[in-house]
Amino acid sequence: MAIFHLSVKVISRASGRSAVAAAAYRGAERLHDERLDRDHDFTNKDGVVHSEVMLPEGAPPEFADREKLWNAVEAAEKRKDAQLAREVEFAIPRELNKQQGSNWRAILPKPSSLKRA
Repeated sequence: MAIFHLSVKVISRASGRSAVAAAAYRGAERLHDERLDRDHDFTNKDGVVHSEVMLPEGAPPEFADREKLWNAVEAAEKRKDAQLAREVEFAIPRELNKQQGSNWRAILPKPSSLKRA
């Protein structure tokens, strides 16, 4: 029997988090945080099968670069309690083969259809 896992969290400065650090962790990458002048290196992290930046239509193409995108978000938000991002994490059931599991985009809404409340 498949077990579903979904977690949605807010990345907020009030809780001491950085959007750049969260993006580096989720993508198992090394990103430089310009606001803190610090590198976040998670290149040794295991278990990241797929990671991508999904942009809505009309978004600047340079934001496809994860480091540029999240540093721009950090620069745009000035408040110390700013909500910088939403982190959505879900698990693909083990019963699915690799091809079926890679079709996860079919269950997600398109970025252009997401509206800010």
